Amino acid sequence: MTRAETDLAAATAPMRIRARGRSFLALVLSPEAPLADWLLGLDNQIARSVGFFAGRPVILDLGLLAPEAEGLDSLQQDLEARGIHMIGIEGADRSWVQLKEWNWPAALGGGRASGAVEFPEAEGDTPPPVMAPTQRAETLIIDRAIRSGQSIMHLDGDIVIIGSVASGAELIAGGSIHIYGALRGRAIAGVGGQPGARIFASRMQAELLAIDGFYMIAEEIAPDLHDQSAQALLSEDRVIVTRLG
Repeated sequence: MTRAETDLAAATAPMRIRARGRSFLALVLSPEAPLADWLLGLDNQIARSVGFFAGRPVILDLGLLAPEAEGLDSLQQDLEARGIHMIGIEGADRSWVQLKEWNWPAALGGGRASGAVEFPEAEGDTPPPVMAPTQRAETLIIDRAIRSGQSIMHLDGDIVIIGSVASGAELIAGGSIHIYGALRGRAIAGVGGQPGARIFASRMQAELLAIDGFYMIAEEIAPDLHDQSAQALLSEDRVIVTRLG
């Protein structure tokens, strides 16, 4: 093959396509009736965790709502007005009358559930709970500081950071989070429906703490615990921070 023929073959050959995988943590919102009260509760949560939904993909699960639920027709607009970006809708059917004006995102397949959804119990005898198979939790150990803008996600166990976590950084763990340094960013633990998860920091300066879906922002941490060795845990559906040692 001549040089000209080689150049022509290279020019007409299909371009090689490069693809990489990238994982995102999608939040699942499960509205409940009455929707007016649920939206008030959502507003309260947003006020306490400013910016938490910003830029985060959300899947809307309508499985706890009846097709005729009051306010369902405007729910999508209500959520979009609050800056919530929906990438999927579950637990409902397009044939529902109140959903006829909704803009339905493309259907998503796959994904792994990271928390349980409680559905109303049926009348009559309640069947025994089905125990999920036990999975071996693994600990992710990172022997360096986490810089601003970095996001570390590990849904299969604990995260251990040998160093500090800068402001603007984020840790997301299915289990507990252990930080041997200053925690200045966000720490989100117990994502897999583990209310017993905890967040430990040698120096607690967190922007946001979350355990099993319950949140605490920096302003809610007692001043005498700022920059101290402390832990965050869940107590009666509230995140509390206590001193270590």
